[in-house]
Amino acid sequence: MKILLLLSFLLASLFANEYYAKIEPIQSYVIKAATSGEVIYTNDAIEGELASNSVIVELDSSVDQVDLQQTQNKLLLFEKMIEIEQTNYERLKKVTTRSDFDKDAQLLKSINLQSTKADLLIKIAQLKENIANKKLVEKTHYIYNIAVKKGDYVNAGTLLYEAKDLSKGKLELFVPIAQTSDLHEKQIYINDEATNLKIHKIYQVADAKNISSYKVEIIIDQPKMFSSLVKVEFK
Repeated sequence: MKILLLLSFLLASLFANEYYAKIEPIQSYVIKAATSGEVIYTNDAIEGELASNSVIVELDSSVDQVDLQQTQNKLLLFEKMIEIEQTNYERLKKVTTRSDFDKDAQLLKSINLQSTKADLLIKIAQLKENIANKKLVEKTHYIYNIAVKKGDYVNAGTLLYEAKDLSKGKLELFVPIAQTSDLHEKQIYINDEATNLKIHKIYQVADAKNISSYKVEIIIDQPKMFSSLVKVEFK
């Protein structure tokens, strides 16, 4: 019995620093609709491929485009009106026979127009943002999943697609808190081979599921394959 207990202790010690983790992309993105609208285009051909300044999903922005054009036209008219009313006020100020009430009333016209101009500028900025948010472009990320189809109507917050940054990989493993104090000093072995990899981060708060462990993150430059399970050891 004592021999079995000793063997168990030795095996536990031997594999205490041995962990398994999957090589995952350095970052994953979940892209949701910022505004509502009908899907007029999905780049289905790029799903499972790397984007290259590619349009992934586009929502209908035709109403916003018309609204933007008309609002910009209205802004030009208000700018002319402001110029006229301000000129009238400057002239009225010099007329000594007119009352202060008349002069203040003329100044108020100019101020009200300028306030409306400010509102129009805000609306134009919002419309431009809405239009930009309806055409989703990815520069270099891997397009993992496109969740909508042409003809779908989506609301703000609806999942449009998922993308991943494959420029680097990462390993996430959970190490018992008591074993993390000197972990930075140890060499990392991957599948029994010594590497020059370093620990990127040790999260100093116990994991919600692995309540007696800290999450340890290792960054891998240009991994050959993602989602592969590897053995990680600290020696």
